[in-house]
Amino acid sequence: MSNKMKLSGLTDLLKDLDVESLEGVSIEGDIELDISGGGGLNPAMAYALGHEAAQISMHVANIARMLGYPVDQLFAASMGGLPQAPVAGASRIPELLPAKFDVSKMSEWATPIQEVTLGATSADGGSRKNTVTLGGENALPYYFDAEMPHRNYVTMDVFDMPISMAKSVKENYGDVINDPAEWAKKAVRDFNADMITIHLISTDPLINDTPAREAAKVVEDVLQAVDVPIVIGGSGNPQKDPEVLERAAEVAEGERVLLASASLNLDYERVAKAATDYGHAVLSWTQLEINAQKELNRKLMKQCNVPRDSIVMDPTTAALGYGLDYAYSNMERIRLAGLMGDEELTFPMSSGTTNAWGARESWMKESPLKQDSDWGPREYRGPIWEIVTGLTLALAGNDMFMMMHPTSVQVLKEITQTLYGSIEAEEIDITKWIGAEV
Repeated sequence: MSNKMKLSGLTDLLKDLDVESLEGVSIEGDIELDISGGGGLNPAMAYALGHEAAQISMHVANIARMLGYPVDQLFAASMGGLPQAPVAGASRIPELLPAKFDVSKMSEWATPIQEVTLGATSADGGSRKNTVTLGGENALPYYFDAEMPHRNYVTMDVFDMPISMAKSVKENYGDVINDPAEWAKKAVRDFNADMITIHLISTDPLINDTPAREAAKVVEDVLQAVDVPIVIGGSGNPQKDPEVLERAAEVAEGERVLLASASLNLDYERVAKAATDYGHAVLSWTQLEINAQKELNRKLMKQCNVPRDSIVMDPTTAALGYGLDYAYSNMERIRLAGLMGDEELTFPMSSGTTNAWGARESWMKESPLKQDSDWGPREYRGPIWEIVTGLTLALAGNDMFMMMHPTSVQVLKEITQTLYGSIEAEEIDITKWIGAEV
């Protein structure tokens, strides 16, 4: 049986025991409040509670009046039809305040992205049918009130020797995989490539160690096979690439190609000099680090005297599931910094979207984990991996995409050009999304 004790009784008990203080002691029990006052609630307290309740009801009623609800009629009915005094100032809101969305006039985005033109037509001393201009944006992409001056472009990868590729990619190039010029021609003719990237990977000393002079002949063959602007890439070997790109720049003089690439881990001065000597642009490549990108761009401009209209950045693309979120954040930070006036970052960007094929989910037949769920057919999975990787970075502000699979190229171009406005898209009733056909 429990005993009731008042706080005063507890105090007296401790006092009799000569206890001055308690440390590390907890007292458990229920607290019972006895509000006395003539057999009911204290009149003063009751009045105060009633006053507060009335104030709350008045505020709620005023809100209802503002929203157009006939509160006075309701009160009159509940009080037997007694007339109620109108509340001063209460009126129905005629309309909501209009919402404004205006990206084009954001004061923070005061610096346009540098325009860089690739390719040269006969009027400029080259042989390209058309040129490609990157950059020029005044805002992040695809805002309806901040027009993009130029659309996104796709350059398709071509290699100077057969390489290991995912089956769903290789089956598109099986008949031309031994001939870079024919490979490039097929990419433009059949797959609508805007540009061609020729990778001279055979020059790597650990592969074929093809001499730079011989590799330059492949560049000449590709230039003769297609009439679109081209990108020239080395093998990734930091010792060999400067020499290879120098020779390639020489044979491509007048065509304004993009040399890929200058980086902090090789002799970027040689690459930059080759670009300026023969009238080309430079791809400034760093590895997912904004400060490294600033450093390399600064050195290209101030140390190597590369013109601002001849620099394109490649901050590195990490594939879906393998750091895409980090790549997106890095590119978005770069683009925002450029728009806000960082002169070391106001350049267009390129994405090695082909890196998506390095993800095992894009090419493996099934998961190596027995307990994993079904991955679905890789014939679809691979292109989707490349599409999502590219489209995600397009939203971050990327201008040019290096890609491989024809389906990926087609889908990415259709989506980005629809957002850009050059393709009229059929309107879709989003309220019928459950039965929508894909």
